[in-house]
Amino acid sequence: MTCKISEVLLGRKMRALEIENDLLAATILLDKGADIYRLEYKPKNLDVLWKAPWGLKESGRGFDSAFDSQTAWLEAYAGGWQVLFPNGGFPNTYKGANLGFHGEASMKAWDHEILRTSADSLEVKLSVRLSRSPYSLERRLRLEAGKPILHLRERITNHAGEPMDCMWSHHPAFGAPFLSEHCVIDTDACTLISDDEYAGTANPLELGHAYDWPMAGTIDMSRVPAPEQPRDLLAYLSDFHSGWYGITNTSLGVGIGLSWDVNLFPYAWFWQELNSSPGFPFYKCSYVIAIEPAASIPGQGLTAVMEKTGTHLTLQPGESRAVQLKAVFYESRLGVQHIDDAGNVQLK
Repeated sequence: MTCKISEVLLGRKMRALEIENDLLAATILLDKGADIYRLEYKPKNLDVLWKAPWGLKESGRGFDSAFDSQTAWLEAYAGGWQVLFPNGGFPNTYKGANLGFHGEASMKAWDHEILRTSADSLEVKLSVRLSRSPYSLERRLRLEAGKPILHLRERITNHAGEPMDCMWSHHPAFGAPFLSEHCVIDTDACTLISDDEYAGTANPLELGHAYDWPMAGTIDMSRVPAPEQPRDLLAYLSDFHSGWYGITNTSLGVGIGLSWDVNLFPYAWFWQELNSSPGFPFYKCSYVIAIEPAASIPGQGLTAVMEKTGTHLTLQPGESRAVQLKAVFYESRLGVQHIDDAGNVQLK
């Protein structure tokens, strides 16, 4: 099959874009954050992204049915892969603006333009101008025939006449049937730092502690627990050499890997919610992990980052920053030795 692109309707009114080649298919939610809702390895008919059990929320006049931004974001969170910008984590106030939970970019409708489509390749541009903060985002997605790689290039621009601080990260969440106790995580990160506030109900990590990856005491964090083994935690991978990870299901013989520009995203948030957290929204019935390339830590909101670590980004008036990420499928029952900047996978 050659590369192709089409606009579709999910549910009653959610506009989405479907892109595919002979090996990979993706669905992008145009009306909600340009989320990558589906990422499928076609030879196995396997979508690796998590889908929330409460399903895809239909947009009415927006995603603002809740009185607080965290509830609104979680109500609209159907799983998949989001961009978190210009905030990540808790709501906070910055320069008079209430920055909502996980940022405005993942709750806005985005525009799209097809730049190229042919039998050999396709490229689409997605763009949005934020309302509450003076930024625009532009994302280009590209596929090439015969390659199981999704190329993503994203740019943020500050349109203010003053310097602006921000957080920027990508939030791909993985779930069953891909995710299981047969999954192993490989990465070139050296350190795992547990969040200093997130205690959770089944968190094996000591708050605010740095561990040598992959061991946290006697626990091998590169192994994903089974659905009947509850765990919830938030931590941060750091000290990357080049910036990559792979999650391999050794039973299915399939893996998904990400590589990115570690100079701009020197961290990866490490979130696990494995049928553990009671009450809204997970109700002990969500089996999901996310490994999220990020510019900043911790995931506690912009002002907390500015106070605790100073790892926020500062853009001068008119300044832009750009990052490139690659998502790549591979077949293996052993795992990954390395993924380079072009998305080439070296298997174990």
